[in-house]
Amino acid sequence: MTNEILNYIDGKWSKSSSGNVIESINPSTLQVVGRVQNSTREEVELAVNAASAAKKEWHQLGQFQRGQILYKVAENVEKNKEDIAKTLSDEMGKTYPEALGETERGVAILRYYASEGSRKDGDVIPASDNKAIMFTKRAPLGVVGVITPWNFPVAIPLWKIAPALIYGNTVVFKPASEAAVTAAKIVQCFDEANIPNGVLNFITGSGSSVGDALINNQHLNGITFTGSSSTGKLVAEAATKNGVKFQLEMGGKNPVIVLADANLDNAVAAVLSGGFKSTGQKCTATSRVIVESSIYETFKNKLLEEASKISINNDQKQSWMGPCASESQYNTVLDYIAIGKEEGAKLIFGGNALKSEELKGFYVEPAVFEDVTANMRIAQEEIFGPVIALMKADSLEEAIDIANDVAYGLSASIFTKNLGSAMTFIDQIEAGLVRVNAESAGVEFQAPFGGVKASSTGVREQGEAAKEFYTLTKTVFLKSE
Repeated sequence: MTNEILNYIDGKWSKSSSGNVIESINPSTLQVVGRVQNSTREEVELAVNAASAAKKEWHQLGQFQRGQILYKVAENVEKNKEDIAKTLSDEMGKTYPEALGETERGVAILRYYASEGSRKDGDVIPASDNKAIMFTKRAPLGVVGVITPWNFPVAIPLWKIAPALIYGNTVVFKPASEAAVTAAKIVQCFDEANIPNGVLNFITGSGSSVGDALINNQHLNGITFTGSSSTGKLVAEAATKNGVKFQLEMGGKNPVIVLADANLDNAVAAVLSGGFKSTGQKCTATSRVIVESSIYETFKNKLLEEASKISINNDQKQSWMGPCASESQYNTVLDYIAIGKEEGAKLIFGGNALKSEELKGFYVEPAVFEDVTANMRIAQEEIFGPVIALMKADSLEEAIDIANDVAYGLSASIFTKNLGSAMTFIDQIEAGLVRVNAESAGVEFQAPFGGVKASSTGVREQGEAAKEFYTLTKTVFLKSE
């Protein structure tokens, strides 16, 4: 019998009073990985109340001691990393090496923020009165709602939860149902580190019920969300109505520009990795490849040659690329491939559904289109799958114009040996993450992360920038009588 995954509210694991569960399906084998609670709106209220009751004591514990608890959580995740990675691979269809790498990244995130417990909490500022001292210190928001997607079920929750906790907030965490079995294993690592009751609460269920109840709860002080742009707008509306500080990370339609002087072997490798690793299910995945016309054919031929070497099989320790994470995402990817053909783009590689005795799950061949124009849907809309659109440009200026001609602005990359071209790209590209001679899909936890335009709203995530969202600044003027 597959394990039933429980909620974690006020330090206790419990079933939902609804009596209903949601099955999490292995997209490689279509077998059930686990059953998670389909919780009620009333249980969201219980979780928020538990976090509210715990916030004063958690804040008063002090930043150093909170850091020590996060170090223990990191040890627990590291100790259980193979089991967590196996669960992640089973639940999401990620290859095992990718799943293990993400879990190890989670350990590093926890240790990074645990070390914040020993870093400065404010600054001394000269006061106009020489008999006074003026300084700043950070105060927590209070109760923070954390809503995360299915594509990185270890890294994304931890890069939100860890800074929220170290800076003195308490948390109500709602993962995507498709990734909730993996998320529960991470929460268990907090539980085993003896985190005080109510500091971290974990509740699962549908977005329309549990997610909606959480974002509309008037006792939240902050909410951080990663997911689709349509849901992000609902979060922003609810947070604005309730006066809640919010942070949104949403979609991307990330370009890579390849200039004539680029190292084409490096560019091809980066495009394949950025576009097809994790089955293209990354907000920073390469989606559009804008190639200088004089080298377009050479680049295309190299890309197709290397793409033909990609291995796809049901052994997640050996396969280069896994399946789409769910039947819904599988159908979305196939729909966009059909849309690309209907719009007049030319499918020059892959794009077929893969079904066989060996491949029973939601597998799709990586797809490469050419003859793509900027007004086509496959050039404008986030597909979140292994689909790349090749486009031509006669100059750097034209390439940048094409790259910027979308609603999103998360990540962008250029391949060139010319420093001047790189600097022009850095200055003119509309993206929050800008990379030179590197794939678009690269996020480092010690650096600020976020986009522009429809990709992000609010202050940046990760690195020291996380402090700007999870805390408020107090300015103190102190003078003795």
